[in-house]
Amino acid sequence: MSGKETFMVETMTRDLVARLMEERSLTMREAMDIVYSSRTYEALQNLNTGLYFQSPAYVFDELTKEIG
Repeated sequence: MSGKETFMVETMTRDLVARLMEERSLTMREAMDIVYSSRTYEALQNLNTGLYFQSPAYVFDELTKEIG
């Protein structure tokens, strides 16, 4: 993964954690646990999926579908 791709994945991860905290009143640790253990995060790290290149809103929607 190049530096640019790493930055995009890390930025998306940060956005997902922040939105989970805001919308579900979770602590940072709780939100991070959800994101890092999700299939969505796994797909985000797989550059072949192209998920890292999507909008944060789209990826968050995918995450919420997964976690319910």
